[in-house]
Amino acid sequence: MSARAILSVHPAYRDDIGDLVTRRPVPGPGIEHVGAFLFLNHHGPQIYPPDNRGLPFGPHPHRGFETVTFILEGELAHTDSVGHESIIRAGGVQWMTAGRGIVHAEVSPADFKREGGRLEILQLWLNLPARLKMTAPRYIGLQADGIPAIAAEGGATLHLISGDWQGVRGPVESLTGVFLSWAEMQPGASLTFDGLSGRDVFLYAARGTIEVEGRRVPQFHLAQLGPGERVTIAASEPALLLFGHADPIDEPIVAHGPFVMNSEEEIREAFADYQAGKFGVAEIVER
Repeated sequence: MSARAILSVHPAYRDDIGDLVTRRPVPGPGIEHVGAFLFLNHHGPQIYPPDNRGLPFGPHPHRGFETVTFILEGELAHTDSVGHESIIRAGGVQWMTAGRGIVHAEVSPADFKREGGRLEILQLWLNLPARLKMTAPRYIGLQADGIPAIAAEGGATLHLISGDWQGVRGPVESLTGVFLSWAEMQPGASLTFDGLSGRDVFLYAARGTIEVEGRRVPQFHLAQLGPGERVTIAASEPALLLFGHADPIDEPIVAHGPFVMNSEEEIREAFADYQAGKFGVAEIVER
């Protein structure tokens, strides 16, 4: 069984949004996307003071892809034009399928703005193939206790969102068979993932330094991996990583702002439909 080695390592670059600390490893210099994994924003870690303004992501549209948001610390309030409302707390995940079009808001709950606290969030964008870009919007909000936390030897814990690992299945049934997880690792821990042949693999070190086949991936860095069937990730210090894999989508990617489609014409249609009110309206609910 051949092992995947690191081809290149890419640093996340700072792109703060107001007072929100933001790092973005992809897209970035030398890397447009990792197959179906289009975009990652790493917000924080930081401490918000009392009486803060909270997150700045008021109502905005999406079409043609999915967003998966990992709340590592803090809280996130979601509302959308399909009628979903939730507050997801530390350790939880939001999986939203924009599909044919949705307007959503991701802001801080009133108590977080009043009291402040620690905040760290990862948001990943997943591409959809042409046959699913106009699918019905969907939203799944999971608190930490709804996500399997699988202990591995050496002091690693895998939080499984979708796909199968060691006989456990994640709670989200991905439309495209994406495996998605995040993991906490103690010094000396290792994790092995197999069944990766022909898959696009996504690996980001959010905290600490990890190693793959003897090569280091420092904190705030994304690793691009070569071909192979399996990968083993080791940690020599406390670490937290995002790991996923997906079948390739061999189609053109045309992205403009909040829309990801297959052609410029489809992008123009998305803007026209949004401006015509076809995506609906999401209102921020203070609670």
